[in-house]
Amino acid sequence: MLDIKITNARIVDGSGGPSRMGEVGISDGKIVALGSVEGDARKVIDAKGHVVAPGFVDIHTHYDAQVVWDRMMTISPWHGVTTAVIGNCGFGVAPTRPDDRDLIIRTLEKVEGMSVDALNAGLGDWGFESFPEYMDALEAQGTAINLAVLFGHTPLRLYVMGVEATERAATDDEIATMRGLFAEGLEAGALGFATSKAVTHTGFEGRPVPSRLATFEEILSLATVMGEQKTGLMQATIGRDLFLDEFETITRATGRPISWTALLAGVSLAEGDHMDQLRRSAELSAQGLPIYPQVTPRALMFEQQFSAPFIFEPMSIFRDVRGADHEGKKRIYADNAFRDAFRHKMDGNAKPTFIRSFEKTIIADVPGAPELSERLLRDVAEERGMAMTDLILDLSLETDLEARFRMPVANHEEDEVEPLLQDSSTVIGLSDAGAHASQLCDACLPTWLLGRWVREKGVFSVEEAVRMLTSRPAEVFGITDRGTLAEGRPADIVIFDPETVGSGPIQRVHDFPAGADRLIADADGIDAVIVNGTLLRQSGTDMVDPAGALPGKLLRNGHAA
Repeated sequence: MLDIKITNARIVDGSGGPSRMGEVGISDGKIVALGSVEGDARKVIDAKGHVVAPGFVDIHTHYDAQVVWDRMMTISPWHGVTTAVIGNCGFGVAPTRPDDRDLIIRTLEKVEGMSVDALNAGLGDWGFESFPEYMDALEAQGTAINLAVLFGHTPLRLYVMGVEATERAATDDEIATMRGLFAEGLEAGALGFATSKAVTHTGFEGRPVPSRLATFEEILSLATVMGEQKTGLMQATIGRDLFLDEFETITRATGRPISWTALLAGVSLAEGDHMDQLRRSAELSAQGLPIYPQVTPRALMFEQQFSAPFIFEPMSIFRDVRGADHEGKKRIYADNAFRDAFRHKMDGNAKPTFIRSFEKTIIADVPGAPELSERLLRDVAEERGMAMTDLILDLSLETDLEARFRMPVANHEEDEVEPLLQDSSTVIGLSDAGAHASQLCDACLPTWLLGRWVREKGVFSVEEAVRMLTSRPAEVFGITDRGTLAEGRPADIVIFDPETVGSGPIQRVHDFPAGADRLIADADGIDAVIVNGTLLRQSGTDMVDPAGALPGKLLRNGHAA
């Protein structure tokens, strides 16, 4: 007697090869028959000719804190994701000494747009300090979907150096201590090492996040641990002194792969535009070097308040804003000198791509002025005879910084995005699920790719898009037991209707701890999600008790025990 039998299935196995009609048999968490299935099952799912594919693999999420209070890891499973990688960009919650927890929370607040109240309420007494303890805690509590964990550079530096991690380079002894802790993390099952040099990554008090203070020698020394243990990959968010030349050096020295974020149309965190970076990446790939840029099929649309002006904070004129409290920010925004500098900056004295993005800013919500919602900031500014910068500051001050504005920061020209998605050297990533919760929602990346780029635009076949969401990211990140449908493999499966699959509109809800808000999007056309042989969701409804046993596995070193 099988546990689950899927009939009338259009099987798309994740390899990129042609689909075929057939059945799928599942027992004891694994696929035991594929094609023709004999025997009965406790549960039969009629796929009705819809696609039966491997569960999607999301290699760039930030559920490190959220998973502690939300074992269902919403909203990723809604959109067919059955495996997620956390710890990206070098952020995480372990290792963290009890006395440093506030530093980590305030760093996540700033750089990942998370609510301090939500983090404090959700993390509670934490229950872990070291990275191995965090891994054990995740495994003990259970998760709805599979989880792989990168070892973050920022908590590692804070653990070894304290607050000085945000101020200076590490000494040789401190680097040696970090190497020992990372080696311990790899032995506990870390998928690899993650770091960031991005200028946008600013933490508490406006300080750069700790990884930005690391020398290249420190990063290389830590990456070498993976070479010595012959396991793991490096995920890096690019910036000054950490880009393709440095990645080539690291990969040649360690033999380990690197995946970097992000190759985006219309914005660059390092030298060259997106096509320059794509050409250089393709050259490295042609040399056989495992260096993979992450790309995304979605436009990055940030919704922000000037209480946390994430998009503008890298500007030098926002230096004082970065470290100011709520009232301090308001004083700065009312200051004529700041206003003059902001107006001057956006009047042709910032990067042209950034100015063009600013000109597409939408007024999302102004409390007390619903007539302004969803209007272009530029249009309202012209009607009032004022500069866009003055209007955005006025609306913010009039609402005690509660007004919200939505601005595209990258990937908003699909003709520029298409070659990035099609290039063989790239990999789909950057959903940022679990981060920037009140600012953006790209956890719906898989259904968006299938709805927009497959059905509506016809750029990819269903088979190729499924490969891009399953076996390709699994291979790049060394996740060895996920990403394809085959007999003997874990039964991670998504069933979807290619005629209706897609992402619903973005909605704001207040379901985080302490009543904090976040953005979500429902999935369309996802019939069922199966994780390790357990029916997790069907017809948009959870089929397991969120408080009970959950089917996800902790993927230590890229695979389940």
